[in-house]
Amino acid sequence: MVELPEIVAIVVATFTAFGEWLHWRRIQSIKRLVFGPTEKPMLWVKAVPLVRVLALAVACWGFCSLCFVVAAQVHNEQGIPDGEMKHLVLVVDVSPSMQLVDAGPEGKVSRRQRASDLLASLFNRVPMRQFKLSFIAVYTDAKPLLEDSHDYEVVRHIMEEMPVLHGFKPGKTQLIEGIKAAAKMAKPWNPKSTHVLILTDGDTVPDRGMPEMPASVRDVVIVGLGDNRAGMFIDGHQSRQDAGTLRQVANRMRGVYHDGNIKELSSDVADRFAAPVGNNPIGIWQRREWALFAAMVGSLIYAILPVLLHYFGTFFVAGVKRKRSEA
Repeated sequence: MVELPEIVAIVVATFTAFGEWLHWRRIQSIKRLVFGPTEKPMLWVKAVPLVRVLALAVACWGFCSLCFVVAAQVHNEQGIPDGEMKHLVLVVDVSPSMQLVDAGPEGKVSRRQRASDLLASLFNRVPMRQFKLSFIAVYTDAKPLLEDSHDYEVVRHIMEEMPVLHGFKPGKTQLIEGIKAAAKMAKPWNPKSTHVLILTDGDTVPDRGMPEMPASVRDVVIVGLGDNRAGMFIDGHQSRQDAGTLRQVANRMRGVYHDGNIKELSSDVADRFAAPVGNNPIGIWQRREWALFAAMVGSLIYAILPVLLHYFGTFFVAGVKRKRSEA
């Protein structure tokens, strides 16, 4: 289906071609004055009319696409096709130790609240309209609470308001169960379309049994919470962020470990989530990227042509050459 930008580009190309034809006719009567005795410009100048027509058409298509097509998609929540959407799977530790207050830059917020703050910061720095959110709560088992949602307020509500802990039987935290649930959930999705973000204060992970991430998982980021030095006592034992174990888990999953107790998620981590689906950015350019490229290239070529014609269109210089006066 031919859209408005294509129609505008065809109309502009038609009128520009007609103008170039009129301009060529007028030049025929004064070409000796312009190009000298040979009445011929440089060989490349013959292609200028065609280049100018194409440059204007391409630039108009780009600008019209940005104004009438891309702008409409920005305000449309369904503007991104399902096959190009990305997935963010949150695996969140909701064990009792996550209620301990030793997190944040001053150590005055709970680990669970710190996890919520980190997520809010990430959501503000990454184009989340490209993501579908899933949430898996982990304690003695793994329970998927949300799958493929666009409502980020639901995630905030789960993190800060819902007593998810009471939905589990008491016992030891089984982080590996959450990892298995994330791998199972992501398996049917498109290759390299899924990011897994794990937020926890640590856990003992067995030497064997680490699940293999499916082809859909592009990246795994493990964020540690809680003081990794002093810690706090709970249920008769000291609880602190087990940074060594979490770093080991990240290495085994070919992912990245980040100490989120006092540090925000770094720009490098945020960039991993903002990366486009697939490995070749040019290969997944959408209409917005092509429109920007067309508008830039078309405008640049049209603007530089008069300069090139002035300096390199002909070697003939009009006027009378003056001889140097004798001393």
